[in-house]
Amino acid sequence: MAAKRIITVFGATGNQGGAVVKQFLSDPKLSSTWTVRGVTRDVSKDSAKSLASQGAEVVAADLNDKASLVKALAGSDTVFAVTNYWEKLDMKLEEQQGRNIADAAKEVGVKHLIWSSLLDINELTGGKLSRVYHFDSKAHVEAYVRSLGIPATFFMPGFYMPGIASGMLSKRGDSWVFSLPIGPASPIPLYDPADTGKYIKAIVDNKEALLGKRFLAATEYVTAQGVVDEFKSAFPEAGRTAAYYETPKDDFYAFMKGTGLPEFAVDELYENMVLMQDFGYYGGASLNESHAFVEEPLTTWADFVKKAPAFEGLQ
Repeated sequence: MAAKRIITVFGATGNQGGAVVKQFLSDPKLSSTWTVRGVTRDVSKDSAKSLASQGAEVVAADLNDKASLVKALAGSDTVFAVTNYWEKLDMKLEEQQGRNIADAAKEVGVKHLIWSSLLDINELTGGKLSRVYHFDSKAHVEAYVRSLGIPATFFMPGFYMPGIASGMLSKRGDSWVFSLPIGPASPIPLYDPADTGKYIKAIVDNKEALLGKRFLAATEYVTAQGVVDEFKSAFPEAGRTAAYYETPKDDFYAFMKGTGLPEFAVDELYENMVLMQDFGYYGGASLNESHAFVEEPLTTWADFVKKAPAFEGLQ
């Protein structure tokens, strides 16, 4: 029997990485051919111990320490790598962490790097939207990975469904209201992080076809108004008076600053929204090509609202 290949997963206790670990441990075909190695900063945490109890090998590494990354990646066939801009709100730091992963992957001879990337929005918009830092930082790392000649696929996650359920769509007085600073017809590529393993399974199973390609990870485009319409359909009673509200820019800024975010981060979030309205989150690209590789059903917004804790008990 052939030895199992190792897939090393960064962010193994987070949203994206955690879903990849779960998929590879629970899928009979994958678990019979792959060993899962989860990378975390602290192997003594309960979340890390939980991973180990499920059958994953858990190793410690620091994204700011390339030597620790080389050690963590040793022997890996495939790597799923993700970084978290929002932890420090530092574009340059995220770029360096991504470069460190790429350098380590190159050094140990990883055969397939799956980088959680996004588009270069400054480039896409001709400089009109120059402050969507968490997109551009990942795009810069993607360019670096390509420059090193590492066999790679670029996983492009869409707009998080949990983000909508955790405050963007909320109850105000007696009515549920979804508010963003963009028009109601703006298309939003909705992505459930819990589906990440389904996408990564597709990428691994179709490696040769997807080397060097971008893989768009979203179930569907739903307009801002459509998000509300589907909520109303799921919960006819609670959603009877639900509405979409296009938040004026000044009101959006005032609210976001009130949460304690620095102004540059508020600029970034605002431009991220405008991106969807004016240029498209993925620059207007269709999801069909990526969907053709996915075998398992993806979570729709209609599915998601029914399981979201924020909407539990609604009729």
